[in-house]
Amino acid sequence: MFEGKVVVVTGATGVVGRAAALAYARKGASVLAAGRDTGRLGEVVKEIEAEGGRAAGFTVDVTDSASVAAMVEAAVTRYGGLDMALNAAGVFGLLAPVADYDEDTWDTVLAVNLKGVFLSMKHEIAYMREHGGGTIVNVASNLGAHWRLPGAAAYAASKAAVSHLTRTAARDHIADGVRVNAVSPGPIDSPMSMRPGETRAERDERMRDALPIGRVATPEEIAAAALWLSSPESSFVVGQDHVIDGGATA
Repeated sequence: MFEGKVVVVTGATGVVGRAAALAYARKGASVLAAGRDTGRLGEVVKEIEAEGGRAAGFTVDVTDSASVAAMVEAAVTRYGGLDMALNAAGVFGLLAPVADYDEDTWDTVLAVNLKGVFLSMKHEIAYMREHGGGTIVNVASNLGAHWRLPGAAAYAASKAAVSHLTRTAARDHIADGVRVNAVSPGPIDSPMSMRPGETRAERDERMRDALPIGRVATPEEIAAAALWLSSPESSFVVGQDHVIDGGATA
């Protein structure tokens, strides 16, 4: 599906980013796996290479424009171009009422989740529109534009903003040949879906009643949606926020 294509994946050490990086590589893409943790990036690259794929790691700070520009340049220099991007870098912050929310944590969540997506798109699109176009998928969340959780104001605000930033960027740049969409996952099989001190079995039991589908998503299910949005099969899909949450916000 993606033979000869080049993709940048930010947040490549997170559950969605890692699953997507592996999935893009399995479909033939050359993957620049980007994130903050150099050691864990190396592990992702080794996983891809062990399966016969092509990948390299790149340490990036998505809140810093020069760092993000260097990320795009690294993909172009190493693999000869940039055709696709999955912007999955994100942090949750903490759970606290708005009146008690720590200001430094608020700033961090908004910087990574919103400014990070803005800067990633800014530099990815700048290259793509001069080189024949491309596709971009941003990772938002069903917690944001689609659903709210008490105590998660920073995360919800940032992810809702990503949903609307995606739509605006899509309108701005579809004429440039750059197609932009988002995915909004619900709970995924990851530590973020567990309450403090909760075991996986306890989480699974809680989710049987909490979600209409009766379970959390696998990271691979979210990655599959991202790959579809990156592929020619979704060529008429522009500026959409694809909710994948097992019916939670249906």
